[in-house]
Amino acid sequence: MFRILCLLLMGQFVAQPPARYRAKVVKSFAHDRGAFTQGLEYRDGVLVEGTGLKGQSNLRRVDLATGRVLQRVDLPGQYFGEGITVLGQRILQLTWQSEVGFLYDRKTLKQVGQFRYPGEGWGLTNDGKNVYMSDGTEQIRVWDGATLKELRRITVKANGRAVDQLNELEWVEGEIWANVWQTDYILRISPADGRVLGVIDCTGLLDVGGQADVLNGIAYDAAGKRVFVTGKLWPRLYQIEVVRGQ
Repeated sequence: MFRILCLLLMGQFVAQPPARYRAKVVKSFAHDRGAFTQGLEYRDGVLVEGTGLKGQSNLRRVDLATGRVLQRVDLPGQYFGEGITVLGQRILQLTWQSEVGFLYDRKTLKQVGQFRYPGEGWGLTNDGKNVYMSDGTEQIRVWDGATLKELRRITVKANGRAVDQLNELEWVEGEIWANVWQTDYILRISPADGRVLGVIDCTGLLDVGGQADVLNGIAYDAAGKRVFVTGKLWPRLYQIEVVRGQ
């Protein structure tokens, strides 16, 4: 998949590959280097973050300015936490291979229910009505936001070729933005037909070494028009500007 994505970016398959962008750092913030970030959203002036790894998975509210954890609830040790999304007064959180998700009260983080789905859970986002879920394949599942029942699936393609390993998702101005696992790329995807509209190159944001892992985590401040990104076990979170370029 990574080789295909690179060739698409270089225009090896067709004359008009997806638009290319790069991430320009606007501001840098502290981030808990112990957080294996799986899901990230900006709501009510704070970050909502879901983390992974068995025995370490949790859901938390985080102060953006300082990186301080304001509130946290841990998952039972057998679960590997995955993507999250805030919809209405609930927060949804996936698990990786357990085929179960958790529902929380948005204000208290108290668990208020569970839901089931087949296969792996990776990323989540929503458009205010429907929920979008990634499972590591080239497909994004679309759920009814009220019932969490699957409505349809979107196949993500760049120039007609499927792109898989879609991970953490975010809804940004009518588009689905998706981290591509184990790469420094974020895809801008049309929710209507799954076309990759653009590719954001985040190379160089952090020299991933030591305990740090891959880029993963996109949050959008709709009111302030700000985009935040981070990674698994990263010590920093970045506000970025997306600019056209190679």
